[in-house]
Amino acid sequence: MIDNETRKLLITLAEKYETAQFLDGDPSWFMHQVKGNLNQEVMAFLASCLSYGSRKQFLPKIQWLLTKANGDIDQWIRSGQWRRHVPDDDSRCFYRLYTFHHMHTLLNAYQQIMAEFGSLGEMVRTNASDTLSAIECICHNFARYGSTGVVPKDATSACKRVCMFMRWMVRDNSPVDLGLWAHFIDRRTLIMPLDTHVLTQACRLGLLTSKTASMSAAIRLSKALAEVFTDDPLRGDFALFGYGVNNPN
Repeated sequence: MIDNETRKLLITLAEKYETAQFLDGDPSWFMHQVKGNLNQEVMAFLASCLSYGSRKQFLPKIQWLLTKANGDIDQWIRSGQWRRHVPDDDSRCFYRLYTFHHMHTLLNAYQQIMAEFGSLGEMVRTNASDTLSAIECICHNFARYGSTGVVPKDATSACKRVCMFMRWMVRDNSPVDLGLWAHFIDRRTLIMPLDTHVLTQACRLGLLTSKTASMSAAIRLSKALAEVFTDDPLRGDFALFGYGVNNPN
């Protein structure tokens, strides 16, 4: 059980940090810079894929993709125009551990998914009933089309970036999240995007005792946050972000 003091703190922090200002310097900013649901969905997914390490380093890489697509990133992938900019080259680094080959196989898989299902959202809608099955569906289908270097091959790890993407897609009535998939995935099933930093904050607040950022730990944390945010557990994502800002050490 979460004590009243911690409960009040989490609610206060969520109210403070879930604002339009949160977008500044956050990868979620990019999905608000394109027009149309399909463009937003694609931009959100690619932004989530590249969101690790230093923001100063990965934000320009996301911007590079958006610039090459001239703002119409759905059509850029769907039409195959991306091949002019992202060659299948394993010797050139795109970002940190990702070579141009990794990005090539990612975008090729995405194009194939579009051809088969129409969109990533339609693939999830027809094959998943909740967040965990949606994550499994995304991992499975990107792997099926040969992309395993960027999207996790399965849902045994914490899958932080896919969980973050799911938050963006499912939570509605938010100044940050888009809620494009709110009509077929219940936000109460969302899973906390968990990394070692979030794990540390959660343990300090008594929400977790786990020492490893795994999918099982992410699910336990999500259930703990549901005690506070009954209908919307990932509102707690903003609360833990705020707690980390206020308690950096």
